[in-house]
Amino acid sequence: MKTEENHRDKIRGLVMEKYAQVARGTGGGCASSCCGDTTSLEAISEYGETLDYDREDLLLAPGEANLGLGCGNPIGMADLKPGETVLDLGSGAGFDAFLAAGRVGSSGRVIGVDMTPEMVEKATQNAEKLGLSNVDFRLGTIEELPVSDGSVDLVISNCVINLSPDKSAVFQEMHRCLKPGGRILISDILRSGELPEEIRNDPEAYTG
Repeated sequence: MKTEENHRDKIRGLVMEKYAQVARGTGGGCASSCCGDTTSLEAISEYGETLDYDREDLLLAPGEANLGLGCGNPIGMADLKPGETVLDLGSGAGFDAFLAAGRVGSSGRVIGVDMTPEMVEKATQNAEKLGLSNVDFRLGTIEELPVSDGSVDLVISNCVINLSPDKSAVFQEMHRCLKPGGRILISDILRSGELPEEIRNDPEAYTG
């Protein structure tokens, strides 16, 4: 049991350091890892378009809120209504949370949770720059969400749950936070075949 906990702690530590580097601008998002030799903003914009984000959405705080770290567009299918409360798991620099904030309006609310202090700080600064008062970024893990029971209408997550070493806990927490009749929209990566044991047991593979 202790070995498993140590393994999970090691994974969390590696993931936190990787995303802290991205927030500080010293580690790559899409622009430096998968999009060739184009500049950061061009690469992130092109990548976002392949994920079906609208062009006008991609212009929101370019280079600051959108770091090119997602693998889909959960907001595009969310059918958000004014006044709803949205919870964004692994909110990063705030891009999806800001899109949600625009859709739920001043009567709604968006809560972003991220375990990396640098990302929470960056997202908070971005919200101030955009003049958004209906977004609240909180430091915490998606396995132990700092959110009240039965308080959100929609949970979204964009390529974050795959980074968790305890996915059952994540889904239990989502269920706890949702209002009756609430919904979940996840964009993520799934394993479709068997991984070699040396990769499956390698914590650094989580941030590869």
